[in-house]
Amino acid sequence: MKILITGGAGFMGSNFVKYVLDKYKDYKVINLDKLTYAGNLENLTLVENNPNYIFFKGDIVKKNDIKKAVGKGVDVIINYAAETHVDRSILNPRSFIETDVLGTYELLEAVRKGLAKKLIQISTDEVYGDIEAGEFYENSPFMPNNPYSASKAGGDLLCRAYKRTYNTPVIETHSCNFYGPHQFPEKLIPLFITNLLENKKVPLYNRGQNIREWISTWDHCRAVDKILHQGKIGEVYNISTGERLKNIQVADYILNELGFGPEMIQHVQDRPGHDLRYAVNHDKLAKELDFKPEISFEQGIKKTIKWYKNNKRWWKKLKDKAFDKYYQKQYKKL
Repeated sequence: MKILITGGAGFMGSNFVKYVLDKYKDYKVINLDKLTYAGNLENLTLVENNPNYIFFKGDIVKKNDIKKAVGKGVDVIINYAAETHVDRSILNPRSFIETDVLGTYELLEAVRKGLAKKLIQISTDEVYGDIEAGEFYENSPFMPNNPYSASKAGGDLLCRAYKRTYNTPVIETHSCNFYGPHQFPEKLIPLFITNLLENKKVPLYNRGQNIREWISTWDHCRAVDKILHQGKIGEVYNISTGERLKNIQVADYILNELGFGPEMIQHVQDRPGHDLRYAVNHDKLAKELDFKPEISFEQGIKKTIKWYKNNKRWWKKLKDKAFDKYYQKQYKKL
């Protein structure tokens, strides 16, 4: 099988590149990534010399970059390429719209024109908005509440439209929050871990009452693997675990593991449009594709903390360099 993975130098994309090359020795993997601040080829040092792996620097918004990467064609495009951080989307919505909407459009066009046999769209549970009680299902309406989730919803709706209008072979996924090694240190879990390793306080919105559902990067790769090989064209699959925690609980896990107390929490002003609770039902993935998560949050967070402890060189230079002055000002305001 020949796979084009877009955004393959980012957190989840790079984990899936390594997962595929390790599990399927005869698969060819092409990585197309424009190497934004969150794209890092150091995430792929383990496979950079693998004869079944090729990297192209390029942008999914540019059709010629896609054509160059797919060459004569691929079996599947798995779209991990996205702008994903809510805070950054509030500061600069345009880049999110360009990548998450226009980029998805160009990938759909590539599939429609026969450059790939199908597209797997990697998306988020945030497109559904928040929910006070109960769960969202695959047929729940989209009600995004910030520029990031709205841009992802836009790309997902294009997938739906292309399926219906052109019969384009596409599968959508909506995942809960994931975490693990190589996650850029602006996201909640790596930010908290690295701050504490630097003896800095952790910034907590809304006194930590927002509820998120968590899945380890390993389990997310396993879920996408199931969808790649067994998922039905035209279907939508939620990816989740049922492990839903308040952000204050996540903070407590990390504080306790690193030997700190609540004095290291800095409660900060809530961000605009902040969703309170996410919860998605994953029965479809479990029943139809026989997927069950293997790693509990407690197990996964311990492994993740250990990785950041042992890889300070990796995250320290990213944190020092990529937390640009504009973005740092936002944290200072908080």
